[in-house]
Amino acid sequence: MKRTLQWLTLALLLLVALLAAGVWALQRWVEGDDFRARAEREASAALGVKVKLARIGVDVWPLPALAVAGVQVDTRPALTLERLVLRPAWSGLLRGRLELATLLLHGVTLPQGGIDAVLVALQKKKRETTAAKRPETAAGATLPYIPARTVLDSLTWVSAQGTRITLDADVRLSPQGLPDDVSVQFLKGALQGGSARLQREGNAWSVDMRVGGGTIKGAMQLQPAAQSGAKFSIKGQLETRAVEVAALTDAPQPVLSGRLEADTTFSGQGVSLGALVDGLQTQSQFSVRHAVVHGVDLAKAVKTIGLNRGGETRLDTLAGQVTTRGRAIQLSNLVASSGVLSATGAVTVAASRALSGRVNVNLGDKVGEGLKNIFGK
Repeated sequence: MKRTLQWLTLALLLLVALLAAGVWALQRWVEGDDFRARAEREASAALGVKVKLARIGVDVWPLPALAVAGVQVDTRPALTLERLVLRPAWSGLLRGRLELATLLLHGVTLPQGGIDAVLVALQKKKRETTAAKRPETAAGATLPYIPARTVLDSLTWVSAQGTRITLDADVRLSPQGLPDDVSVQFLKGALQGGSARLQREGNAWSVDMRVGGGTIKGAMQLQPAAQSGAKFSIKGQLETRAVEVAALTDAPQPVLSGRLEADTTFSGQGVSLGALVDGLQTQSQFSVRHAVVHGVDLAKAVKTIGLNRGGETRLDTLAGQVTTRGRAIQLSNLVASSGVLSATGAVTVAASRALSGRVNVNLGDKVGEGLKNIFGK
């Protein structure tokens, strides 16, 4: 018995030594400049944009993983990633298959201009690679290189206007690459302090968002593409209840505050995420309770012909309809009133951010008489 125990101990020590030697050899190979340069070339070719990697290594603790630090995609502005950690599924390795368990992304900065540049590069690459087509993936097929779980630690999205939203997220995917369960916490910027949850049931997802002291709830459905390269589509409905309008922006002094109530429907289709965003259509009926316009007292401004500035205007009514098509926005059936003042109209914001429209303002009898006395007519 004692001799058997000695042999088992010796075998265990030998196994540990072999594993340590293997990890050391793997670290030396992965951390070399040749491997890093090859990884940069492969990533650049895949995206169609130059990619730089500061360092590649192998983490041993708490679990063995491939770690990449200092990732930069050379768009203008650049997309950056402080650290990427990729852990394999050891159950798959024991069966002789490479399956990814967890992807951790830390310190991600995604300017919208950089995202647009990558999407353009991918579309260009797709048009250029028409000769050799890859075998199509059957619907419902398992994708081994899609991580079962992706953790986003401090991801910051920057809009074209410079608005920033920083969030943490935990995304769990199905073997087919569809999100099964997504949890999001908004840390900074617009929506700060809010949270969101997306849960899947078949090809439908429930949406539950808490922000600005209110809720946004609803459902969305996905119609997958019939085959590779075909269009997929989404549609859904959302109900917004008692959400503070000021919480939807990161402006230090918001122009408008009040409790938003809205019913929204949306739909879209495309062969890619970028095409879907460009073609997405939404329609919302909204009203704002206890609405306040900050920075101007409209009644005093009208009476003094714009000489009075500052203050605020409490609105008795603020309601209308918002329709979006891609990045174009149309505000119609607008109704706003404050005491004797009232306004109706429609405004369109083009994808280029150009503004056009018409607003009719009713000053009321008392204000009209005041203006008549000022001008003497």
